[in-house]
Amino acid sequence: MALSIGIVGLANVGKSTLFNALTDANALIANYPFATIEPNTGVVPVPDERLAKLAEIYKTEKIVPATVTFVDIAGLIEGASKGEGLGNQFLAHIRAANAICHVVRAFEDENVARAGSTDPKHDIEIINTELALADLQTVDNRLPKLQKEAKANPKLKPEVEALEKAEALLNEGKPLFASSELTADSSQLEQLQLLTAKPVIYVFNLDEKTLQGGSLQEELTEMVTPAKAVLVSAKLESELRGLDEADQVELLESYGQKESGLVQLIHAAYDTLGLQSFLTAGNAEVRAWTVQKGATAPQAAGLIHTDFERGFIAAQVVNYKDLIAAGSLLAARAAGKVRTEGRDYIMQPNDVVEFRFNV
Repeated sequence: MALSIGIVGLANVGKSTLFNALTDANALIANYPFATIEPNTGVVPVPDERLAKLAEIYKTEKIVPATVTFVDIAGLIEGASKGEGLGNQFLAHIRAANAICHVVRAFEDENVARAGSTDPKHDIEIINTELALADLQTVDNRLPKLQKEAKANPKLKPEVEALEKAEALLNEGKPLFASSELTADSSQLEQLQLLTAKPVIYVFNLDEKTLQGGSLQEELTEMVTPAKAVLVSAKLESELRGLDEADQVELLESYGQKESGLVQLIHAAYDTLGLQSFLTAGNAEVRAWTVQKGATAPQAAGLIHTDFERGFIAAQVVNYKDLIAAGSLLAARAAGKVRTEGRDYIMQPNDVVEFRFNV
């Protein structure tokens, strides 16, 4: 599956700086609101050291990592859902994303204009309110028509009930993603691609000093719990661009960091969305595939090609660590580490798989 993350936030919080650092792009960065007019899109390979090691075993130079698409949305302001600033025209670009990356400014710099307050919590509430108001407009536009249709078609009643629940929650200012009330009805809301139904990862943009530790980090993390919080410095992420791996590690360690913002954000996205990756390997290529946790072997095969799922027979599975330890698939097979799994097999993160099918 393709993973897409929409980057949102108030104007001048560092969205485009972060986007450029994550994607190695060169989106316009300016010290004034609404520097981003059209959304910038960048496709980023998911760092995965397993692929290079598999490529050595299978003697192939072709490595195809999983990817994440980042979409940098124009900065929003209070009243965006009613057309203030650049209006809600840009909210449409978030609807196709799997998750929202909400960038929040948590640094002070008199040289960078500030569209919001000096309180990250208040700034978060502004964006959440605008997303909820945009959703409420969508629901209110759809619900009366659906209620009318349901009178002639009782099968639509569950969809009506789901939208009525969503409307009530949005009127209370509650995001839909966090609501257990709508879990069973999520399929009824899927076609509307409501913004607050999408999981949110909060990325706090810190200065380099705060990034190295302190009570503010704990405060920010607790502020958005149970959502994931990623603490980065967009400035530091920019400095990592163009450095080789050794220099990146050295620079990160000098700030007390083990991973780049990109790696942290991808991990948070996979965890939030309940995703994992499995691997396929051969002489032609080694590749990582993103799949939902709990997916069966036929469902995973369908990511490669729909015919694989339709004609699924079995999956030859070996654990990545067992394969590396054995040194080859033949040796792993001789050691009894290669298993044949059927239709009910649940995919695991370190699976290296060859699917057998017949169509």
